[in-house]
Amino acid sequence: MNKNFLRAALVLGLLSAIGPFAIDMYLPALPSIGQSLGASMGAVQASLMAFFISMGIGQIIYGPVSDMAGRKPPLYFGLLLFAAGSIGCALAPDIQTLVLLRFVQGLGACAGMVVPRAVVRDLHTGHNAARLMSLLMLVFSVSPILAPLAGSLLIEWFGWRSVFWAVTVAAALGLLLLAFSLPETRPAASRANSSLRSALAAYGVLLRDRHFMGLVFIGAFGISSFFVYLANSSFVMINHYGLTPRQYSLVFAANAASFIGASQFTGRLAARFGLVAVVRVAVAGYAAVMALLLLTSLLGVERLEVMIALLLLGYGFLGLVLPTTAVLALEAHGSIAGTASALMGTVQFVSGALVMAVVGQFVDGSARPMIAGIAGCALMAFVVARSTLGRARSAGLR
Repeated sequence: MNKNFLRAALVLGLLSAIGPFAIDMYLPALPSIGQSLGASMGAVQASLMAFFISMGIGQIIYGPVSDMAGRKPPLYFGLLLFAAGSIGCALAPDIQTLVLLRFVQGLGACAGMVVPRAVVRDLHTGHNAARLMSLLMLVFSVSPILAPLAGSLLIEWFGWRSVFWAVTVAAALGLLLLAFSLPETRPAASRANSSLRSALAAYGVLLRDRHFMGLVFIGAFGISSFFVYLANSSFVMINHYGLTPRQYSLVFAANAASFIGASQFTGRLAARFGLVAVVRVAVAGYAAVMALLLLTSLLGVERLEVMIALLLLGYGFLGLVLPTTAVLALEAHGSIAGTASALMGTVQFVSGALVMAVVGQFVDGSARPMIAGIAGCALMAFVVARSTLGRARSAGLR
């Protein structure tokens, strides 16, 4: 594995992690933000939902722009907007202002989600792309593994507003990485045929591609299940099970480690068995584990260790699903990789926000609504995978 491959994974992973960093550091703060600003649980969750919605909507713009202007300019703009939104969040006087500024922050953060995926497609295809994507996710894992713990410590020492000052510093570091460590991977010759009209035409092509959209929705339901966990787990584990913010951050980090650890096998497994076979088995495993989690809840098993163990196993399977579906979806669309990545991200984040809103209507303080939302999404991912991957079209997509 050469140095350029590793450097690309490191830089792209860190740029991709800045937005999730603003989610994961924030999670242990949700109960204390409600107390500080006199806001209900639903209002505090709205600040998280606003971030997800703007991250989804913004990607549909950044993707075509990255095809037309190159990969680096939209990343510069997004990081600057993210930093401005973060400063605003740190100074927010009430929950309404915080929700608005989280939306602005998300519009900036989504550049770091969509553009790095397009850069991966610029550089590689097939199992090499899967290997780079999994390495990118390994670097990306610094956020869900370390950010909640760092956030809980900052909250304990300096209060919840310090989280937003910390992510402002992360954005500044991202700008330095972008300026000095990432070359432009979309040369001028490749941009010549990219325009607003071609972007709209590309979206039309992608929306009519049933195979592409099926893969996108497998990932969308997988991500939605994780978003349900993001929105509800701190309330469930801190308020319902009595964990401290630090204990919660350790549980969250363990789930993230399971997800990221499994994702590191995607390149090797894809090279041996094919990307489609990996997705099929992983989605089936994910759905089975989450269905078992729901069954235990319905049977009245409320033990925290049972829930944690099944979530660990389930999110391990999900770690195999997301990178492989992303590579498969982009495989046939290299000339419009930015636009394809944008549509993928938009569908997945908006789906996640909608599922969060639906589950939020049933929140009762217990773990069951969260578990039902997670299991429902996992089962939907399985159904879509059965339909989509039964039509794998070529040996290249085995």
